[in-house]
Amino acid sequence: MLSFTPEDLLLYIYKETSPEKTAAVEEALKNDWTLREKLEVLRSSVERLDRITESPRTEVVLNILNYARQKTTQEA
Repeated sequence: MLSFTPEDLLLYIYKETSPEKTAAVEEALKNDWTLREKLEVLRSSVERLDRITESPRTEVVLNILNYARQKTTQEA
């Protein structure tokens, strides 16, 4: 039986494995419940990461804009 790393499973989730590797993972999933559990944990993590939305604090954006304004003034 082949051993699959978390990286292998992530490639499988994102459909970036070769047809041979995909077949091997799917065959292993039929027989190995721990591998199915690991895959489910990774799928859950991928779903949560896809839902995260982050944006910078207003203070950070204003600091960048002020810095850019000062640089433009100094160059003129």
